[in-house]
Amino acid sequence: MEPEWNDNQPIYRQLRDRVVAMILDGVLKEGDPLPSVRNVAAEYRVNPLTVLKGYQELVDEQLVEKRRGLGMFVKDGARSLLLRGERQKFLDEEWPRVWATIQRLGLKAEELLNGDATAKPSKAISNSDDADDAKEEL
Repeated sequence: MEPEWNDNQPIYRQLRDRVVAMILDGVLKEGDPLPSVRNVAAEYRVNPLTVLKGYQELVDEQLVEKRRGLGMFVKDGARSLLLRGERQKFLDEEWPRVWATIQRLGLKAEELLNGDATAKPSKAISNSDDADDAKEEL
């Protein structure tokens, strides 16, 4: 986890988001223990109650479980649950802004797939089913 904090969001929420990112990225796998509250608090110089509040959100979301005397562990199915939630969050919150920008700039599917607005679309991509699917989605 990075030690820098964003002033626009509470630290406990940023801690929660960092653990979520670690689960999604595969750094923390199902069954793995979370770093201890004391270690995280000491390493990032935050109050242990702040760390505990961030971890409690993960418990409330059914992503981690407390094991008395052992700590907190990533629950089975946490990654798939997160993927489902994060995908929906992207589609609900971020995609409308992305779509509006694509429309505003007049970008075409080929340009998005190639990553270059000045390049001509390649025939391999423009003839593929994937490109047709991407055009339909846009």
